Amino acid sequence: MATISKLEPKTQHHERNPGLPYNPDAVEDIHVNLSAVERRASTLGGRRTVKKQHQAAWLLKAVSCIDLTTLSGDDTAGRVKRLCAKARQPVRPDLLDSMGMADRKLTTGAVCVYHTMVETAVDALSGTDIPVAAVSTGFPAGLSPFDLRIKEIKASVAAGAKEIDIVITRGHVLTGNWKALYDEVKAFREACGDAHLKAILGTGELVTLRNVAKASMIAMMAGADFIKTSTGKESINATLPVSLVMIRAIRAYEEMTGFKIGYKPAGGISAAKDILGYQIMMKEELGHDWLQPNLFRIGASSLLGDIERQLEHHVTGRYSADFRHPMA
Repeated sequence: MATISKLEPKTQHHERNPGLPYNPDAVEDIHVNLSAVERRASTLGGRRTVKKQHQAAWLLKAVSCIDLTTLSGDDTAGRVKRLCAKARQPVRPDLLDSMGMADRKLTTGAVCVYHTMVETAVDALSGTDIPVAAVSTGFPAGLSPFDLRIKEIKASVAAGAKEIDIVITRGHVLTGNWKALYDEVKAFREACGDAHLKAILGTGELVTLRNVAKASMIAMMAGADFIKTSTGKESINATLPVSLVMIRAIRAYEEMTGFKIGYKPAGGISAAKDILGYQIMMKEELGHDWLQPNLFRIGASSLLGDIERQLEHHVTGRYSADFRHPMA
């Protein structure tokens, strides 16, 4: 088996986003051409493809960007520990060895859990540089009392979470109360301290792509380190058109400030062929830096199993049964 291209280093450090003073004009000037967005997103699959060892390399890169997630009401410490074991060794060693990647120490980008499981995950990941991300601020609705949302962030940081996935109040977007949204995200960022803040917009509930673009800009102005599509609990989660709008907002913010903001699609991404579309979009719209886990994350769980299955097909020429690639 020919050796595939080597992965880039797992992390590349960049200066955190300090945010900007609230500027209503920057939001009011935002417009979105719906037909152009849909046309651009629909052409990706036919215009760009990667095959064979190149596809395997892209899929291994995707593994390094996954926020391996369990957010179920029946989560247990045992389930979280198994998930963390998978994060440490996301692809079977024999497959990595066959691809010449055994020495690369491949892991997922993070493990994402509810607050009550943060300490369990931190302990299970001890000795690695895999961060624990905690969903917070009344996830998934984001409608708990404001002071409790602030306390929840601080509690997760104190428990060892290095990343906090907050949810915005979608009502602020739907009523055009941009200053309230700015103040909310800014307060969440301050509560995070040194932990990185990933702002979940709940795009499936924002009605229009223009609202998505405006909410993205406000979250970045307020200091978000990442913007994220969805909680995974909405009826509509990550889509390519929504992603295009959000990453062009990221590009506009970088052009305006010089600061790079990360992007995280989440919810409904379960097939290896689907994540390739997101990666290609990131590469074409934002460039190589946004293929690295410090600027690109994928909220998923079952996606990892399908990627590993595709990698086994790359190595052996045969598709294996799903049970050969357990998640937790």
